[in-house]
Amino acid sequence: MTLLSAERVAEVDDWISQDPDPGTRAELVDLRRRAEGGDHDAAARIDEVFAGPLSFGTAGLRAALGPGPARMNRVVVQRAAAGFAAWLHDHGHDEGSVVIGFDARHNSDVFARDTAEIMAGAGFHALLADSPIPTPVTAFGIGHFGAIAAVMVTASHNPPADNGYKVYLGDGSQIIPPTDTQIAEKIAEISTGPVSEIPRGEDIEPIGAELIDAYVARAASLIPDDAPSELNWVYTAMHGVGTRVVRRLVDRAGLSPFTGVAEQLDPDPDFPTVGFPNPEEPGALDLALDLARRSDADVVIASDPDADRCAIAAPLDGAWRMLTGDELGTLIGADFLDRGVDGVYANSVVSSTCLGRMAAAAGRPHATTLTGFKWIGRVPGLVYGYEEAIGYCCDPQKVPDKDGITALAIIWSLAARLRAAGSSIADRLDEIWLEHGLHRTSQLAVRVADLSLITEAMSRLRRTPPSSLLGQPVVVRDLDDPDNGSGLPAQNAIELTGENVHVVARPSGTEPKLKVYLEVHLSPADTRTDLDAAKRRADDGLARLREEMAQALGI
Repeated sequence: MTLLSAERVAEVDDWISQDPDPGTRAELVDLRRRAEGGDHDAAARIDEVFAGPLSFGTAGLRAALGPGPARMNRVVVQRAAAGFAAWLHDHGHDEGSVVIGFDARHNSDVFARDTAEIMAGAGFHALLADSPIPTPVTAFGIGHFGAIAAVMVTASHNPPADNGYKVYLGDGSQIIPPTDTQIAEKIAEISTGPVSEIPRGEDIEPIGAELIDAYVARAASLIPDDAPSELNWVYTAMHGVGTRVVRRLVDRAGLSPFTGVAEQLDPDPDFPTVGFPNPEEPGALDLALDLARRSDADVVIASDPDADRCAIAAPLDGAWRMLTGDELGTLIGADFLDRGVDGVYANSVVSSTCLGRMAAAAGRPHATTLTGFKWIGRVPGLVYGYEEAIGYCCDPQKVPDKDGITALAIIWSLAARLRAAGSSIADRLDEIWLEHGLHRTSQLAVRVADLSLITEAMSRLRRTPPSSLLGQPVVVRDLDDPDNGSGLPAQNAIELTGENVHVVARPSGTEPKLKVYLEVHLSPADTRTDLDAAKRRADDGLARLREEMAQALGI
């Protein structure tokens, strides 16, 4: 007895008829056969992968691999490529080059090749990476080749089953509204016909060595010529694509070689040594930290799988741990300010308020943006921007996006100078806290299977927000309200600010998570009295703040 409606059978059959991938085609054929035989699990799976088209947003596409319009596969990617090409034509680009890069995930190379053929079929010159490369190298390639756009096939730090599709415009920036909806409309128009009718072309040029050489030369130029060259450091690529470029940077800049986490240096789309290939996840850096202890390292530096994000770990308060994204963002910002780098400093609204205080003290302009580098990278006059999710933009003239390799170059240089001066990462952080006040941040993150739970929690917070947190009055601002007074475009987020607290609650843009960003900050006077006691007091405050926000959200 079939469990599929006639309409669903027609949808499935149409997909099977046009899917060029034998793997996903065979998977769907098997699901259809089983569902028609009464297999409820197979029918549910079909309903799941046909639950509407995969949404194209400002982050492009990202989902699990599999058949059907709600998964990442060759049909979805080919339609996306054709839709993006159509959007480029509509916006005055009848010719020009499009850079296409890809990481080492399952099917990334296939999706990139399909995209190159379709861009060539649309009249563009496709510059296709000849091997997996980091996301920031692809973004750098736009300016290097004078391209009108770029596509990067990556799911960054998502689980192994996922892949994604990220697009850039000719200024090197990620897309923002309404460009995302305009591209989505073009994709919807393309989706009315079979992908076999999408024109293909052969104007495809492989790129590789020249692009990487240019990128590495630029990254090396960010390290001062008189910077010390000695540092005992551990590096991990988290099974991603960072190692090749980092090695080239070490050679080009004359840095001391790293001690690598052997199990994680080479690309592996299954990420066998980590549950989630994200340096922020508990346990992800365990191998690196163990190696650092055994090798008496000064610092651990980690790339995420597509090397657009960067994390470090160091001995702090007597024990090795990873720095929070805000701690590292503050360190890099302080380094730029100390060196007198002129320009605008920026961070997103979910990040620490410390960079703004440091910039003001140094007489430099500062901007607070919405979440995401699609906003940070567009700040006029930007010289440095960061977001708490270990994303750092250290060279916005060439890559107005987060870039884990140039961040590594800056961090390496800073750590080497501290070592040469008999200091350390921990010492420098303490100096910053003593000068600008202690800033401690944390996060309350709740992963859900049912997205309605996030909607309900946000609605509850809007209806009945707390009037105080940690015993102090707070100002509540709904950032989804265009008249919220923040000067920021509307975004589904709620901000609560008190004298010593700052909280932002929002749904994740890439994962089924509700995220609450927490900050407790103490004045310089309170910090200088007893720094260790101040740290304990701030950490206790963060724990209580987490409990109070969980109660306010009902989670």
